Amino acid sequence: MPASLSGTWDIISSVNLEGYMKVFGISPSLRKIALKLKLGKVIEHQGDQFIIKTTSILRNYTVSFRVGQEFEEFTGGLDNRHVKSLVKWEGNKLVCEQIGEKKNRGWAHWIEDDKLHLELYCEGEVCKQVFKKNVNE
Repeated sequence: MPASLSGTWDIISSVNLEGYMKVFGISPSLRKIALKLKLGKVIEHQGDQFIIKTTSILRNYTVSFRVGQEFEEFTGGLDNRHVKSLVKWEGNKLVCEQIGEKKNRGWAHWIEDDKLHLELYCEGEVCKQVFKKNVNE
């Protein structure tokens, strides 16, 4: 069984977020603001049911899903697109494939060295983020 992703997490590093946002046509002014935000993650799960909340002072985004079941997702607050998403375990990684207008889109979460890693990818651009568990947890 993979390590538990559950908890409250604070971002400690982000690489290529701007390149990733460009793929979605996000304006330069909004990209500039987004690059300054301190993101948080709250992950809850019970069995194969997950709720992942991404939080910031500007916008919050919540996605709820069951591993192995395709679902319709509206990425409101992010790039405002409709996608069909499927999340599954690949080894120790929770991997999501998102089918829609953008090609080769998805993400992966996993635990390594007590940190939460997130890789976001779309059309050849990859953003890598690392989060540490909130000490108040």
